[in-house]
Amino acid sequence: MQEQVNYQLETKADKTSQSSCVAEEDRNKPTYCVTDVPPWYLCIFLAVQHYLTAFGGIITIPLILSEGLCLQHDTLTQSLLINTIFFVSGLCTILQVTFGVRLPILQGGTFALVTPAMAVLSLPEWKCPAWTQNASLVNTSSPDFIEEWQSRMRTLQGSIMVASVLQILVGFSGLIGFLMRFIGPLTIAPTVSLIGLALYDSAGVKAGSHWGISAFTTGLIILFSQYLQLIPIPVPSCSKTKKRKNSKFYIFQTMPILLGIAVSWLFCYLLTIFDVLPSDSTQYGHLARTDVKSNVVSKAPWFTLPYPGKWGIPTVNLAAVVGILAGIICSMAESVGDYYACARLSGAPPPPKHAISRGIGVEGIGSLLAGAFGTGNGTTSFSENVAALGITRVGSRTVILLSGFLMILMGLVGKIGAIFTTIPTPVIGGMFLIMFGVISAAGISNLQFTDMNSSRNIFVFGFSIFSALVIPNWIMMNPGVLETGVKEVDQVLHVLFTTHMFVGGFLGFFLDNTIPGTKRERGLLTWNTGHPEDSSNALTSDKVYSLPFGITSCLQSQSWVRYIPFCPQSDHKSEDDIQSRGTEQMTRV
Repeated sequence: MQEQVNYQLETKADKTSQSSCVAEEDRNKPTYCVTDVPPWYLCIFLAVQHYLTAFGGIITIPLILSEGLCLQHDTLTQSLLINTIFFVSGLCTILQVTFGVRLPILQGGTFALVTPAMAVLSLPEWKCPAWTQNASLVNTSSPDFIEEWQSRMRTLQGSIMVASVLQILVGFSGLIGFLMRFIGPLTIAPTVSLIGLALYDSAGVKAGSHWGISAFTTGLIILFSQYLQLIPIPVPSCSKTKKRKNSKFYIFQTMPILLGIAVSWLFCYLLTIFDVLPSDSTQYGHLARTDVKSNVVSKAPWFTLPYPGKWGIPTVNLAAVVGILAGIICSMAESVGDYYACARLSGAPPPPKHAISRGIGVEGIGSLLAGAFGTGNGTTSFSENVAALGITRVGSRTVILLSGFLMILMGLVGKIGAIFTTIPTPVIGGMFLIMFGVISAAGISNLQFTDMNSSRNIFVFGFSIFSALVIPNWIMMNPGVLETGVKEVDQVLHVLFTTHMFVGGFLGFFLDNTIPGTKRERGLLTWNTGHPEDSSNALTSDKVYSLPFGITSCLQSQSWVRYIPFCPQSDHKSEDDIQSRGTEQMTRV
């Protein structure tokens, strides 16, 4: 009798637990899944939101690269670079959503290529001449100055294009699945963290132009993104019954970086018109004035069309190719994690191998296009926009597709890029403090998949990240120690060993794969599994990951398709069978 009572109590507890889990799943279920199409007005609003979410990360990259390209005092060219990277990001987003992994995942510039690019530009033969650092000596229209920065850009272009071929091969050949067996959280964590940590000098120089304005900008972004993110702003709207009502708009959650920059920018404008900030360029705080770059907007054209080879015929540098390859490998591993997270948040089943292969391959094509167009960077999946899917609970790929078209439009309007270049330097420095700190923390967050109570894992991560800070810094102070007598070899060694993320990633990869440890301890089980299939999910892989325009149907009629890793494989199981199997599983539970 007692056993029957215990059994009934356990059954009741299981039902209660199951119902609470179901209720929690219902709360977390997206309002619009990956294949749904929201109303047109909601599509436009959410597309703008995704554009604003990616805004900070996208404009940061050309602003950093401009230092190594000797463009500190050529704001008009900086604006063209911003237009180009927006245009290419939109183009790559459309390709990824349509033919790639087919998830609502936005593409943009990657910080993984910024560090090796800056290492290449720090080579003795590529260091900017002293006269390019002096604004009074720079004539931005002179052939000598144009050749100075375009020669560096052409080297980055060609090297990125060559390195992207590896990503295309790894993706479309299906090798990405094999590589992910050896690349785990203890490789990715130090690599991604060092992307942000390596840029501390750039952030410090810009923030140090006026620490008061930088601190004000940082404080505003922290206030909006952390303290006010759940406070809605009432927006009047009309319902179908023609009655006025107030809708809630979480403006601080949607665009904290843009708001922080705008308010701080306005504050600098007021300080400028009242002559609070010094007008002498030699005095501290002059770069906080809003009239320092005021002429760039009037000079910029209303319409600009980015095109391949705009800066000349790309050239290739072996050291640059090797350094950028390290960044691309990091970017590939990070993107695979983004695919699984995006699928979970958008209500899609886990991405199959052919979809992941296509996604990485299309990212390689995106980096090839970015190199050809001359952004000085590649493309990758934007983790910030994946997180935005969980906030808005709208996982429709139609929204991301529209966002891609919006970025292309922004890339064609020359005045848009020009406006962004007039942001005062300390305001950019305050934004850098937030963004680079978040990138560093995002890398460390990968350790959640590992057992950090393990002394093995603590040693691997700690040694990798500390050595990656010490070794590049020592080599930069002692550049002659890597001289072998062969110029090309010297350049390769200099770029690799002064790239923090390569040193940290290599040490983490080597130690994680050689020091004994279980897969659970190393975090590989959770890392490679992604998330389990949800039997209640009405969407099937065929619905989500099949190629558009009937391409999948045409391919599956061919027998040779099963040998192509990136092609959807024919699935003889009908949707009714899948749904009935899910019902049976729920019944057994």
